[in-house]
Amino acid sequence: MKSSTSSALIYGLIFAATGVSLPYAGLWFESQGLSGSEIAVILAVPLLARAVTGPMVAIWADGFQLRRTALAWLALVAAVAYAACLQVDGFGLWLILWFVASTAAASLIPLSDAFTLKLARRDGFVFSIPRGAGSVSFIGANVLMGAWLRSSQPDLILYWAAGVSLLLAGVALMAPSEPVHDAFDGRRSPRLAGLGQLMSDRAFMTAVLAVSLIQASHAFYYGFSAIAWREQGISTREVGLLWGFSVAVEVVLLWVFEPWRRRRNIGPMPLLMLGGLAAIIRWTALAAGPSLALLWPLQALHALSFAAVYVAALQLIERLAPASQATAAQMLYSSLSSGLLIGLATVVSGPLYDDYGVRGYLAMSAMATTGLALALVFRRRNPSI
Repeated sequence: MKSSTSSALIYGLIFAATGVSLPYAGLWFESQGLSGSEIAVILAVPLLARAVTGPMVAIWADGFQLRRTALAWLALVAAVAYAACLQVDGFGLWLILWFVASTAAASLIPLSDAFTLKLARRDGFVFSIPRGAGSVSFIGANVLMGAWLRSSQPDLILYWAAGVSLLLAGVALMAPSEPVHDAFDGRRSPRLAGLGQLMSDRAFMTAVLAVSLIQASHAFYYGFSAIAWREQGISTREVGLLWGFSVAVEVVLLWVFEPWRRRRNIGPMPLLMLGGLAAIIRWTALAAGPSLALLWPLQALHALSFAAVYVAALQLIERLAPASQATAAQMLYSSLSSGLLIGLATVVSGPLYDDYGVRGYLAMSAMATTGLALALVFRRRNPSI
């Protein structure tokens, strides 16, 4: 199997699982009788811990000879934890098992990114193609589950996540034999050595915080959009279609706009500022509880509020961090955007939803506004980037 095909299949399975667990986990926990605040805690704890678990998993994965081995083990752990959630009852046990499942599943993405980037450089394919295949898979799984849930019990959500994760473990074992040590120099200490220097770099930290705040402003949407739309009378099938549409426009940006942007040599800052503005508009509009007809164009803004900001982040980190500190830079960015900040925002989102409903989106709008303000500060201080 070609390396690009193998990478696309791995991404496809990762996002087939997250395409169900991300939008519908809240629905499953709600079906078990948990409150919005309890759901927020379960969803947020793995995110808050990612500042610690991320580096720990990275160092653990570095101990294997081949990158695919860590991918297979993480997928297997996620599968077992998802399945175990169906066999137990109670907030405490679900908190522990979801922590394990979510941590393992989240770790698959940066490890797959590192794996695929190395294969892309080695074999000459474009990274965004297999990564985009993952987004297509997310759409399919999301829409399919939304349709199934119209006539099926919410337990199907965890059966799907467990089954797909188990399949991913098998597929990962058949991936190309790319050694870990060629990619990471076979040493563990340099992975963390540059963190202190990066954290003292004002330009780098301003850029990372700007990106992370905009990305973390998606917390309320990730945790409670499906629940809120259901309460508005929107069916699970339509919820799935709305989520799928948002990722479809993300794919268009990755496969069409991004190559065009690179040919035109457009820098990352216009993307970042446009994405921040789109996030502010999106969350402010969603706070008004718009009709289904208006939700479609608002979902199209996902291409900017998420995908454009994601692309801008990758390029900013590449430009601002020395090559020797690239891994530390990615780790720091991931810990903030996909860990600490979005975890805190998720914790806050539960009580906000319980007390204010969809008006809780206004807090996310404020967060995105702060991110955009930092982006403008960075642009003024670093006009050449």
